[in-house]
Amino acid sequence: MPHAPVSPKLRTNARRMRKALTDAELKLWNALRAHRLMGLGFRRQVPIAGYVADFACPTHHLIVEVDGSQHGNDHDLAYDAARTRRLQQDGWTVLRFWNDDVMTDIDNVCLHILKTVGEA
Repeated sequence: MPHAPVSPKLRTNARRMRKALTDAELKLWNALRAHRLMGLGFRRQVPIAGYVADFACPTHHLIVEVDGSQHGNDHDLAYDAARTRRLQQDGWTVLRFWNDDVMTDIDNVCLHILKTVGEA
């Protein structure tokens, strides 16, 4: 499936977000970056299908989102569900973890990611 060009605005937003990771995003990035997790190649704050994915492993078509408490309200839950459906239509698998899970149980977060790609 051909990819639509990424708008300059979305690209700029992704670049800004890469410089302002949350504590949980930074902790997960430190576990994923430089192929540290079983050699998987992840990128952070990646423009995909009109959205900016927190982390993407293009080889396995896997997106990992790290959500704070703001994602728990009805509006954001509906938005996230629509976003996930859109990404899945393009063949991506989307995993979502709460900030607290990343901060307190990074090992199980990484294990879940590995199980999803069949590396565990």
